[in-house]
Amino acid sequence: MPELPEVETVRRTLTLLVAGKRIERVSVHLPRIIQRPDDVRQFSHLLEGQTIRAVERRGKFLRLLLDELVLVSHLRMEGRYGVYRAEEPVEKHTHVVFHFDDGTELRYKDVRQFGTMHLFAPGEEWSSAPLNKLGVEPLDPAFTAEEFRQRMASRSTKIKPLLLNQEIVTGIGNIYVDEALHMARIHPERPARSLSREELDALHTAIVSTLQDAVDAGGSSIKSYVNGQGEMGMFQHQLHAYGRDGDPCSHCGTLMVKTVVGGRGTHLCPECQKL
Repeated sequence: MPELPEVETVRRTLTLLVAGKRIERVSVHLPRIIQRPDDVRQFSHLLEGQTIRAVERRGKFLRLLLDELVLVSHLRMEGRYGVYRAEEPVEKHTHVVFHFDDGTELRYKDVRQFGTMHLFAPGEEWSSAPLNKLGVEPLDPAFTAEEFRQRMASRSTKIKPLLLNQEIVTGIGNIYVDEALHMARIHPERPARSLSREELDALHTAIVSTLQDAVDAGGSSIKSYVNGQGEMGMFQHQLHAYGRDGDPCSHCGTLMVKTVVGGRGTHLCPECQKL
């Protein structure tokens, strides 16, 4: 599933490609992608004549700001956007097409068919699912070390599942949790409240720096992720933990191992990240 760096990269790409374009009509080929409104024809009708003014991100969600509406989109496992000329062939698994009045189209393709789209009046999205319960943004200035310590200090939950909880810190997924915990040398099964102030500060620094480095590299293309221009991310070449089982730890040289924590495949160094 695309995480914060990948969604932020898509946001930046779409800003360049579609901001300022006017929607002439919308074609929906897989109705279940549209979660709000529940009438697909109403969804398409409401978007006709709307201009995309900006593209923003909240956690792993995209927010397309239009003249009178806000479209909230989640890519889920393998959703992707691309901009094409109208005469170009439509690829298989293309489920939603936004036809612009300049002869181009924004196409949403999703092999796994798990993506979602919600349409709101401006401001309504903050008090409704799926955005209303999201936690703090880890690249926002409000995500300070003190704020992070307060969110972690009294919790008995294992640190990895806690970091994956989008209501605590939003946007971080399996790849970047493994990376941050390895950088901070913290075992993913440590209860959050067992971490010292120094360990929490180190983990806060690791989360921010890992995510920022990944954004700068255009995200990680582990399976099928590409940005809105079809370009792969490059951060997978800088990973130190995720997918590195059997490789020497970049800290101490001990072979990395893969285990399961909270139902998720987890990569760690048994020497640097002792339980």
